[in-house]
Amino acid sequence: MSPRAAARLATIGFEQVYDYTAGKADWAAAGLPLEGTGAAIPRAGDFARRDVPTCTLHDDLRTVRDRVRDSGWDLCIVLDSNGVVIGRLGRAALAADDHRSVEAAMSAGPGTIRPNVPLERIVTRLRERNLHSAVVTTSDGRLVGVLRRDDAESRAGDDASKQT
Repeated sequence: MSPRAAARLATIGFEQVYDYTAGKADWAAAGLPLEGTGAAIPRAGDFARRDVPTCTLHDDLRTVRDRVRDSGWDLCIVLDSNGVVIGRLGRAALAADDHRSVEAAMSAGPGTIRPNVPLERIVTRLRERNLHSAVVTTSDGRLVGVLRRDDAESRAGDDASKQT
């Protein structure tokens, strides 16, 4: 089971939740330095914005909304006490003027990508799925940042023009 799934199950009352142990492939997935011919390839973690607003299940949603609006972002990543991504508050949840909890308002278990995924591949995926951003996490589910599609497209375009 992934650490994100384990963290979410623990928050809803499961007492025996297990995590997996990292392996060799986790080095790159953790965004650690690479060597060799592939090291120069632009990757998602290189351009993930680390200033994305975060909150926890216990934060007051109205306070979170105000903080996110003030930051200029239109989303907030929900983390557990270990910094593991367990949810995402998107535009609709942040625009609503209701009194739900963060847990009730969030989209649980958002899709994530690893920092080592080549930028070109992520740009293609974001375009195909008409997504504006992707949450970047390590293999143990900890937040690295959010890769915005416009940032990724701009950088991918810069690299393509340098190769011609």
